[in-house]
Amino acid sequence: MFTKRHIISTRDFTKEEIDLILTRAEELEIFARGLEPGAKAGKKSDLLEGTLLANLFYEPSTRTRLSFEVAMKRLGGEVINVSSPEASSAAKGENLMDTITVVSEYCDIIALRHPKEGASRMAASFSTVPIINAGDGAGQHPTQTLLDLYTIKKEHLLDSLSIALVGDLKYGRTVHSLAYALSFYRAKLFFVSPEVLKMPEEIKMDLRAAGAEISETTDITEIIEDVNVLYVTRIQKERFPDPTEYNKVVGTYRITTDLLKKNEEVIIMHPLPRMDEIDPDVDRTKNARYFRQAFYGIPVRMAVLSLLLGR
Repeated sequence: MFTKRHIISTRDFTKEEIDLILTRAEELEIFARGLEPGAKAGKKSDLLEGTLLANLFYEPSTRTRLSFEVAMKRLGGEVINVSSPEASSAAKGENLMDTITVVSEYCDIIALRHPKEGASRMAASFSTVPIINAGDGAGQHPTQTLLDLYTIKKEHLLDSLSIALVGDLKYGRTVHSLAYALSFYRAKLFFVSPEVLKMPEEIKMDLRAAGAEISETTDITEIIEDVNVLYVTRIQKERFPDPTEYNKVVGTYRITTDLLKKNEEVIIMHPLPRMDEIDPDVDRTKNARYFRQAFYGIPVRMAVLSLLLGR
């Protein structure tokens, strides 16, 4: 089902395939914590011993790159890293096609982050090993979506879910990927954004065609009492072609403890990094799940790596 397959978009999955990945992640979570069954420290799996992951990151990353590296090492594999364009032959003008053609001969699997939408799908056409899209511009980020779903499954329920996607819905690849995946689970979707950062029309059309229930608003207080999960995103300065447009919308939404009084059971998620959209006081509440969410990237990426490499 997964062996030697590329993972480019959440739209490439069926619900059954997503559920399989989440189940595998649960099985591997004990190793993700550096434990062995019985909760003894210092154990790693040897499932991927002898295999090599290449992390090719042409955009800045902390959690995604590190969690791929930790995931591979927890499974007994090895990792090579390119962490910026300046550290690669891209700085000399080498195109992505040539880089992928060469690097795919060096390793068993590649995690690729690139600023251009569609770069991972193009790379897959030249690679001799599986490509995992670790984020392509304003396009997709499928493994982030998988860890988001895993977080919801662990901390709440995927069924009977009402979720608000808040912030930059125009350029935010995490919310694009997540919205598509949530349509499998018949989630009720609330889109909360400034008018200039609304979810793209083509994505909304696809979601409605899939049977998703969608509501849109610019005011978070209108929906806070109606949701189980607030999925908050930063407004991404680097995606704006005009900095003055960014300055008009930055700081539009801020999650505070006062806001949470309107719904004391709501779960707060965030793909990170955050800027000022979540008050640090929220970190100490029972609602905050974003740091736990970041950890869940390790077992989920362990699951993806092991499935793609046929182990």
